[in-house]
Amino acid sequence: MSNANAPKISSVTDLYAVAYGIEAAAVERYELLAAQMEAHNNPDLVVIFLDLARAEGIHRDEIARLAEEADVDVLAHAPRVGKWPKGESAEEVDAGAAHYLMTPWHALELALGGEERALDFFSSVAASAKDPKVKKLAEDFMEEEAEHVNLVHRLMRRYPAPAEAWGHDLDGPVAQD
Repeated sequence: MSNANAPKISSVTDLYAVAYGIEAAAVERYELLAAQMEAHNNPDLVVIFLDLARAEGIHRDEIARLAEEADVDVLAHAPRVGKWPKGESAEEVDAGAAHYLMTPWHALELALGGEERALDFFSSVAASAKDPKVKKLAEDFMEEEAEHVNLVHRLMRRYPAPAEAWGHDLDGPVAQD
């Protein structure tokens, strides 16, 4: 994702609001994917996606707490900051990339992409920030996202990469007359 179309950050208030929005959107997406995997009877992925949602929720709530300490109302400010390309924030995984036969490894691969996009976004903000407070806060968020990238890499080592034909459905859909 190009950061050229990302919300413009000109203040600490903007950055808190966008960071909060990134995490909140990730929570919603992971909960949606968990519900989809529940419908497709893929309980391993239900657990993975709910765990990812919980982790993002913790980060979202921490950002809200820090913003409150800085006297920033992230919920009031977020709608004014701007929109993401295609309506999806940096960390939101592509719901279209999910497959009902995917494995935990695939789910973590999707999560890794989201974490890397969030890291890139905060890196871009830190690199371009004119305000030292914005730069410092963006660097703090970069550090957090770098930790998340490393965590997802460690989690991926728990699961083997799937065979090349992982998505082959022996009982595929049949057209009804």
